[in-house]
Amino acid sequence: MALRQIRYVGDAVLTKVCREVTEVTPKIRDLIDDMFETMYEANGVGLAAPQVGILKRIVTIDVGEGQLVMINPRIIETAGSQTGEEGCLSLPGKAGIVTRPNYVKARAFDEEMQEFEIEGTELLARAICHEVDHLDGHVYTEKVEGELHDVVYEDQED
Repeated sequence: MALRQIRYVGDAVLTKVCREVTEVTPKIRDLIDDMFETMYEANGVGLAAPQVGILKRIVTIDVGEGQLVMINPRIIETAGSQTGEEGCLSLPGKAGIVTRPNYVKARAFDEEMQEFEIEGTELLARAICHEVDHLDGHVYTEKVEGELHDVVYEDQED
């Protein structure tokens, strides 16, 4: 496993639509491992492959319920809404208010290319929507209500 360089807003790779994954190769498995390591090192709850410069439809998420890998994810159902603060590893130190569905059902493939469905509410729903947006070349700042503001997280030092 290795840390990958996180791409920041302004990098053209974050505006591109990612390609579907057709098979999970050893290189893809290494990418997924690296994405988790990079996400944890940056204290994130989600990371999409384009955020580390790879234009493939892969996301990693861990909102405290264990690791979730989603390959070629598609959101198939949403309900309700939640409005709250959202940030992104590609725009460190900033956050903004974003409204997202409070419930999401998504279909994706796991590392064995077995299709599965997952349902999530609250933070998991927000994370799935946020990461799937990355795969389509969108960042959360497009949805921010009002202005971005500076944030400092407890485990960051001055």
